[in-house]
Amino acid sequence: MKRMIGTILLVGFLPLLASAQTNDYSKGHGYVYVAPGVATEWENAKTVQVGAGGEGFFSKYVGLGADAGYLAQFEDYRNLGTFSLYAVGRFRPKTSDNQVEPFVAGGYTHFFRWGTPNGFNVGGGVNYWFREHVGLRCEVRDNARGSRPLHHFVGFRIGLTFR
Repeated sequence: MKRMIGTILLVGFLPLLASAQTNDYSKGHGYVYVAPGVATEWENAKTVQVGAGGEGFFSKYVGLGADAGYLAQFEDYRNLGTFSLYAVGRFRPKTSDNQVEPFVAGGYTHFFRWGTPNGFNVGGGVNYWFREHVGLRCEVRDNARGSRPLHHFVGFRIGLTFR
């Protein structure tokens, strides 16, 4: 019986491993960014964020991502860290014919330091692939935390994306 089940699994999954066809879209990529922004928690103070992350796609249009960042206020040395898990959807995946990849994202954010550690994030942007494995990433991302009132940390991210 074990031998029969093993044979069925081998025959069923072997074509997936030996397939000569390839996907015409990216399965995932990483990115680094810097982001000037504002924070409503700090009386609309000017901020800067730096961080890195990655996204993996389980279909042509939908995937999951994670990033970690550091956020600091310019004037007052207030700072905090963020860790975000999010779902990402892209409208036109990067292919050999398409260099522009617009996307939207949203999910959970964990804040390090200062009070309420849980929040959410929402944003969107575009990856512009100027080389096969390197591109420019432009995004607006709002990390919000707290209950009422919500405190927003909006960043205008610009960075490199790579795969």
